[in-house]
Amino acid sequence: MIHTEEEVIKEVLHLNEEEHRPDFAHTRKVKVKVFRFNVETDYLPYYKTYEMKVSKDELILDLLNRIKWEHDGSFSYRRSCRHGICGACAIKVNGKAVLACKENAQDLVKIFGNELVFEPQSQKRAVKDMIIDKSDFWEKHAAVKPYVEATVDPRPTKETLMTPTKAEQFLESDYCIQCGACHYSCPALEVNEDYLGPAALVSAYRFTIDPRDEASEERLELTSQMGIGVWDCVKCNECVEACPKEINPIEKITKLHNMQFEQGIAKRNVATKHAEGFVRSIKKYGYLDEQDIVMYSEGLGVVKHMSEAIKMIKAGKIHPFDVMKKKMPRSKNLDEIQKLIKITQTNKL
Repeated sequence: MIHTEEEVIKEVLHLNEEEHRPDFAHTRKVKVKVFRFNVETDYLPYYKTYEMKVSKDELILDLLNRIKWEHDGSFSYRRSCRHGICGACAIKVNGKAVLACKENAQDLVKIFGNELVFEPQSQKRAVKDMIIDKSDFWEKHAAVKPYVEATVDPRPTKETLMTPTKAEQFLESDYCIQCGACHYSCPALEVNEDYLGPAALVSAYRFTIDPRDEASEERLELTSQMGIGVWDCVKCNECVEACPKEINPIEKITKLHNMQFEQGIAKRNVATKHAEGFVRSIKKYGYLDEQDIVMYSEGLGVVKHMSEAIKMIKAGKIHPFDVMKKKMPRSKNLDEIQKLIKITQTNKL
């Protein structure tokens, strides 16, 4: 069929009208429940709910902007680059750590439903609405010496070269943007404020592995300390889930574990004996004997857990007589497992 020029123009205009209809653009009506608090005027935080139509292309940052511009000019939050590289706009949405400039609003609606809850990264550190006091984060970051410490020629005649193999050892740890998403999602840090946290430990790894650096031993000493270092990581994976740059902090923390053993810095204590117990159990059975690991790492100190053990027995969580009768099985591939441990183990525990 041949269309006249006038008919073609009408068809194009009709399509443009369709495209800008709310239903065509997949606009959804969403309730946004927002944490509000001003340390200077409020005794307790509270929540305010705003209703808005959200299009398919809007980001969480767009919603933050609309709350401020269309509803309440006093609403406060941090933002800067809008390209996911400065880390300023990190908040939590329904408990999930996000970069507001990177997260599509409707993607989160699909996960959480039509009510989105905006909260600061750490409620107890809230200063005004989404803005928090990050001094604890920066103090811990500074403690690991997040820079290359080296004696260099003040007037170098050539650049410092690094092999591709050495560069690969960074494992993208240098991609960290210090947004604090992993830090304020870490349950270990929530209960132990002395713990350095995943972001600081990633930074410690990044500069410890740097072949130009001369402060590696000092960092390994610091990160080996009980209460603040790598041994207080509970491997819950929350930091991995929170990181917007997919850096995988647990991988770097595990590398620091190994480096402490390899360089003879790891001290013999409950934490390092727990790591030894894993290898010992796998070598012996090919499986993890959890009861043996506890006994090996705690020794006589296991007595301090007796009150918890009694409560678990009463609740039916532990059956002591069954445990005593049970014989630990051995893997049918135990010889192969032992060979793999022998050729992959990089240090003597």
